[in-house]
Amino acid sequence: MIKKEMIAMLLAGGQGSRLGVLTSKVAKPAVAFGGKYRIIDFPLSNCINSGVDTVGVLTQYQPLRLNTHIGIGIPWDLDRNIGGVTVLPPYEKSSNSEWYTGTANAIYQNLDYMETYNPEYVLILSGDHIYKMDYEVMLDFHKKNGAEVTIAVMPVPMEEASRFGIMITDENRRIVDFEEKPVQPRSNLASMGIYIFNWKTLKEALLALVDQPALDFGKHIIPFCHENGAPLYAYEFNGYWKDVGTLNSYWEANMELIDIVPEFNLYEEYWKIYTKSDALPPQYISADSVVERSIIGEGTEIYGKVYNSVIGRGIVIGKDTVVRDSIIMNDTVIGDNCELNKAIIAENVVIGNAVKLGVGDSVPNIFAPHIYSHDIVTIGEKSVIPDNVSVGKNTVIFGETSENDYDNAYLASGKTLIKAGE
Repeated sequence: MIKKEMIAMLLAGGQGSRLGVLTSKVAKPAVAFGGKYRIIDFPLSNCINSGVDTVGVLTQYQPLRLNTHIGIGIPWDLDRNIGGVTVLPPYEKSSNSEWYTGTANAIYQNLDYMETYNPEYVLILSGDHIYKMDYEVMLDFHKKNGAEVTIAVMPVPMEEASRFGIMITDENRRIVDFEEKPVQPRSNLASMGIYIFNWKTLKEALLALVDQPALDFGKHIIPFCHENGAPLYAYEFNGYWKDVGTLNSYWEANMELIDIVPEFNLYEEYWKIYTKSDALPPQYISADSVVERSIIGEGTEIYGKVYNSVIGRGIVIGKDTVVRDSIIMNDTVIGDNCELNKAIIAENVVIGNAVKLGVGDSVPNIFAPHIYSHDIVTIGEKSVIPDNVSVGKNTVIFGETSENDYDNAYLASGKTLIKAGE
């Protein structure tokens, strides 16, 4: 019988609908981040840096790119004979076939996988946060307190506490109560969605609550453990942590990487962030170009000017093009004489010559103001933008567009252009 002290279950099935067209063809954890990474690289790197060498990655929505990226786990040293990384999609069972309906339901459907390792502890992680955390330190805290469940929490400003699940603890950090998005918060310790369970406790809770629709950790499992007297503890984390679930927080987290002294350092020797890298030639920056305060990925050619931006791999930026405050993902080509302001451009996009993005007045997006905001221009993957068009702020374009799709070569601020079939 294989015996692992702690295994990790990484929930990576989310659609990430608040990222709009960025996730219409790809799961949120597989979205490119920081020039050369994908979001899932962060929790996976945390696992191997923390000595957790058995990770089940639960996928569901648009998993292809995620599966290709993870492969057999070589970049994270997770290609193990015993343990390593295993991608766990929902599958058809003899009695019924069902999609994962909630975070805990996804874990329940993989009881057999966990049982194989007969772990003492199970670490539950989310695949869409940017942070560095030593799970071993959290496990030591869990053991020292004799906890059955430990929830990682982060102090947030009191005025923001009503946006989170909030833990109320005693002086020893034992959780005495919790509230989901309270109107009048009694504490500022927000749950980070990172849990360590004693395997026995987790299994009992999952089996007892199996009939709950959309079985969820925050709504069902944690309250069940609490009501049954299991000791719950809050482990306080004070490092950098960012939920990149909205276009603006995704944009901000990328921009924070290019601060002169970044709060979140991607290049620390002792806590490396690993990723799958293709063999690409080095960056080419022409004699006439200018690059300031930017990250430039491998295989990228720059003939224009780039300021304050995060540029991925295999990108071409044409002559006399100016890029500011933007994120450009892998394998995108931008023509000559363009002007890009605060744009997020997904992978494999083609932008013609003399295109202007992010010009004009700020007008709320008509179609989805809660998604497309903060004056960001969002371009979905494999989109094509013809020569000589101008695009306003809070706009979104997705698909192969032609001159006929633009009114006098202009897409006004707040407008959406999504081609049928995308």
